[in-house]
Amino acid sequence: MRRTPIVLALLGALTVAGCSSSGGQSAQSAPASSAAGAATAGASYAVITHGAPGDSFWDVVKNGAEAAGKQYGVKVTYQGDGDPAKQSQLIDQAVSEKADGIVVSMANPDALREAIGKAVAAKIPVITINSGADSSKAFGAVTHVGQSEDVAGRGAGEQLKAAGITKLLCVIHEAGNVGLDQRCKGAEQTLGGTVERLQVDVSNLADVTSKVTAKLQSDKQVNGVLALNPAVAIAARDAVKDSGSQAKLATFDLSGDVVSAIKDGEVLFAVDQQQYLQGYLPITFLHLYKNNLNTVGGGLPVNTGPGFVTKDNADQVAKLAAAGTR
Repeated sequence: MRRTPIVLALLGALTVAGCSSSGGQSAQSAPASSAAGAATAGASYAVITHGAPGDSFWDVVKNGAEAAGKQYGVKVTYQGDGDPAKQSQLIDQAVSEKADGIVVSMANPDALREAIGKAVAAKIPVITINSGADSSKAFGAVTHVGQSEDVAGRGAGEQLKAAGITKLLCVIHEAGNVGLDQRCKGAEQTLGGTVERLQVDVSNLADVTSKVTAKLQSDKQVNGVLALNPAVAIAARDAVKDSGSQAKLATFDLSGDVVSAIKDGEVLFAVDQQQYLQGYLPITFLHLYKNNLNTVGGGLPVNTGPGFVTKDNADQVAKLAAAGTR
């Protein structure tokens, strides 16, 4: 999947700005570069998500944030908690520790409003990622980095319709996550068939397999399953096998196991939001904001997806997923 022109321009600008005088910078530009380095020295950015520890999706986000931190010579801390109250406490902690910037995912925006408001009031730049795009600007964030869940859902629905799906089971793995519901609604808009939601718990994958198996056995009209998480996708794959169903499976987001399942024909496709960028770009944007007061997006989200991983490009993506960047 290609990066957007604005991302390429930003990364190119940073590469040029990081050159030494022997690499082509004029002597006149050196003082500005030195000032930028001084501004960055000792900077500390807190990444606080709703991802559970060990979730392969969020591991890639963490990898992206830490890679950017290493590149710019800044401290990046990553913490995740699926409980909105605890996530709010982590934001409060980052504010009390006077973080230079905060990156936060907003699966439950209303629950985080007060904590994010405290960060903004303390003049700490906040960038939201992954979910909660509709609330980002209103909460005072500099920008939002992620994908439009509605657009991604509609794209998935179109792909599933083309595959002949008429009744779809949309598996929601986090209660109250607005982005997941948007994905299901988007798929419903373009599928042209019936979409039924099934609530599961991402922290209990054995139970996910059991619940999906039971649903497929009790309702033979379900001929498609849409997972919204890579670990859930693998659990759903096992459910399709266990139930003896002929239902076709697709998923949102990637892992090495999902890519392998696509190559093996067990999963039709994965909607790829390129979550590495959701870790990497916010640190880049905070670096630019701190050093040069740059803001990105013009009040609109910076999209990292959607793209689609299918059998046609799975081999290439597999190598990147193994390296922890996809």
